[in-house]
Amino acid sequence: QVQLVESGGGLVQPGGSLRLSCAASGSRFSINAMGWYRQAPGKQRELVARITGGGSTNYADSVKGRFTISRDNAKNAVYLQMNSLKAEDTGVYYCNVKIRIIDYWGQGTQVTVSS
Repeated sequence: QVQLVESGGGLVQPGGSLRLSCAASGSRFSINAMGWYRQAPGKQRELVARITGGGSTNYADSVKGRFTISRDNAKNAVYLQMNSLKAEDTGVYYCNVKIRIIDYWGQGTQVTVSS
């Protein structure tokens, strides 16, 4: 059974930085794409950043130049470095991995950007 464990959320002031981590375990198959989504109160879940098995990345326009996604295939882990955080980045961040054709989700980690 695939499990995703996230860490790194918290409260940060505007302009600050956070690094989210997500480690996957329990899969017999290699992981394809890995990514981060977020959901703000009253809004739909949206893609923040995604990285393929080959290392190609794509970002939401709102985070380009501020966030960086990376992965460590040996650890089945994905990271999201978030810099220059803004109040509008506040939300619950969910790790997502695709294994074969199935999507798996982490439990979510809260990120709050506030002074």
